[in-house]
Amino acid sequence: MEHSASCRAFSTVLERFDCLREAYTCFLTGTCPSQCVACVILSGLVPGNDRENLRVTSAELSCISLTLVEKMTSNLASRSLSPAVSSYCRRMLTVLFQDMDLMSQLLQQFQAKDPIISHLAAKTTSACVIYQLHTSGTVSPIWQRKCVQAFYISLPGPELDTCLWSLTEVLKQLLKGAHQDILWKLLAAFDSSLSALCSKFLSEERDETMQCLVDLPSSSGRWGTTFCLLLDLLELLTACSVICGAGVCLESPRMTYLHSSALLRTISCSSEYFVKKRALLLLKRAVHQKAGEDWALGEVLLTGLKHKHFDSDMSVLSQSVLTAMAADWLHSVQVESSSFFGGTRSIRGEEGQKPDCVMLRAVSLLLLKSMELHIQTAGGTAVDSGVDRATAVSGYLHSLWGFLRRCGVQLTENTHQCCWVSLLFGEQDDDMMEAAKALLSIFLHHRMYSGLDDFAVLEAACASGCNPHCHFLLLLQSISFDHSILLDFLISTETCFLEYFVRYLKYLRADWQGFTAACGRIRSLHFHLSLQQSLTASCAADTLKVTCKGESDRAKFSSCAQSEPVGRVSLAAGFHLVEYDSSDESDPENMEVSQDEPEALVCDKSTISALDVKQDISGPTVPIRQKQYEVSYVAPHPGPVALETLARAVLCMSKLKEVVTRLHTKKLFPYNPSSLLKLLAQIENCSKLSRLLHFNK
Repeated sequence: MEHSASCRAFSTVLERFDCLREAYTCFLTGTCPSQCVACVILSGLVPGNDRENLRVTSAELSCISLTLVEKMTSNLASRSLSPAVSSYCRRMLTVLFQDMDLMSQLLQQFQAKDPIISHLAAKTTSACVIYQLHTSGTVSPIWQRKCVQAFYISLPGPELDTCLWSLTEVLKQLLKGAHQDILWKLLAAFDSSLSALCSKFLSEERDETMQCLVDLPSSSGRWGTTFCLLLDLLELLTACSVICGAGVCLESPRMTYLHSSALLRTISCSSEYFVKKRALLLLKRAVHQKAGEDWALGEVLLTGLKHKHFDSDMSVLSQSVLTAMAADWLHSVQVESSSFFGGTRSIRGEEGQKPDCVMLRAVSLLLLKSMELHIQTAGGTAVDSGVDRATAVSGYLHSLWGFLRRCGVQLTENTHQCCWVSLLFGEQDDDMMEAAKALLSIFLHHRMYSGLDDFAVLEAACASGCNPHCHFLLLLQSISFDHSILLDFLISTETCFLEYFVRYLKYLRADWQGFTAACGRIRSLHFHLSLQQSLTASCAADTLKVTCKGESDRAKFSSCAQSEPVGRVSLAAGFHLVEYDSSDESDPENMEVSQDEPEALVCDKSTISALDVKQDISGPTVPIRQKQYEVSYVAPHPGPVALETLARAVLCMSKLKEVVTRLHTKKLFPYNPSSLLKLLAQIENCSKLSRLLHFNK
């Protein structure tokens, strides 16, 4: 009776609107509305006559009704309300969903012609589904049935779009809250229908009806929107496979990997550029295990465990990429000009247009990581198979550099291939570290199976762009040899620098002469890295930059090396992650870098505290092959400039060792760096021995 009386009291659209607006204002101020609004909310979702009142339309009434329900539900979930307001909201929601069947009305709005109403309905429905999952542990049967039907039908349109968005939003909120049991129940409810949906959109040979729909000009935009929503859902499902850990036995969380070939084909064949880019970014995040990072899910996902299909899924993805590479996939990948809010940026004068560097980096990282995985997981241990893999990977690298060159990334004639990494990834520290780590793995594999002496190995590595000494020196050069920036990298969880640095130092102590030679090579590069003809040092985060030019004499080099690194946001100006003299003590955590599997990293990175690096460094992980050095490798006599570069690099690492030692002594360093310090000490000893031998000569 109370609810019926409330509806009769507000007979016009304007009166109902004012009632709901007053209730919304009360929630904002933390007070209870003066009367029950359940009936008014329900009536606001029933289409009315807009001629009834010119000041408020029925669409506006629907919008405020949906917003009010979403507000009540989300406030209850956040537990930010007073007891009185919470009690009122629970009472209203009970009336709406149990007595008035509000969920049916919400689902009807999924097909609303007004996209604002449709979206608000999806947002409100998702909030209500999450609330019901938290309170009763059950999935709304009517919402589940609606979405399952839309997924099985699989026709692009407003209804499928809204269902895709709604399920994605529910998964996102559950992931943020790390509700593993509820998440598992939800995935099980949708597993079959999601598999059917992906089989139609990502089949090896699409159904004729679907292909005709995609090819229709009038529907291409709708298909692109639906496909991108599906890609968003696939990324959340991929992230779910991490948080569910070893318990994953469903197919839906693995679909990005299982349908990777179809996603690669979409990148090369789709007529919509935004679809290509979105599919490529999904594969990049999947291969780097960073699915969901754009939704701030990183810290939640880092606590997850690998499920039993993880290795096979990663192998499927990497093999799909390399198979596509062998079939000349790169020639079908189009990269448009870089864009900004408002359209494509036109460059004045002779500079032309800058390519989309987000695409270039994504393609490069996808390929590099796939090569690394191929090396680690390919079957067979015979030397011949290792040689074949090394040869194939070298071919893939040259194909990648050719692709970048065709896209407008140009090196001048005085440079070598190792400069690609700094040019392409100088804007993105996390991507640069991933690329450097992958290239290090590729190099070590090639070194193992090439059968060449160390000098020839390094020459071949420079020709293929994967000399780890060059990459490390270019990194130091880009940060002006500032040890404090390396310290930032070491304590940050945003990059894989620790894993990369440990592996590189193990190789460096085994190949000091190669490092000395690289110092001369990098210093002697009189290079101007350019994009097409000349890139200015713009501030755009998605465009490539110019790195510093070499000067002809030692004095000019010193000035250049000490200046602000061009093309990067330098931390050398005084901004660092921590104040190193006043850092608070961190809590203990564990990290293990295995000696047998140096690339494996087991780390709980939910915070950056107390990572215990455990590794036996009593003997070199990388074979030194010193006898080969004595016979076949004659390092060039280092000139004064090369010695200066070497001295700056050694000084940088020595200062890093000092500050880490000081912080560790004060128990301020966030993990146990003892093994890392031993490696750095060994590098110092290599330097001292090298200088002693040089002066004795």
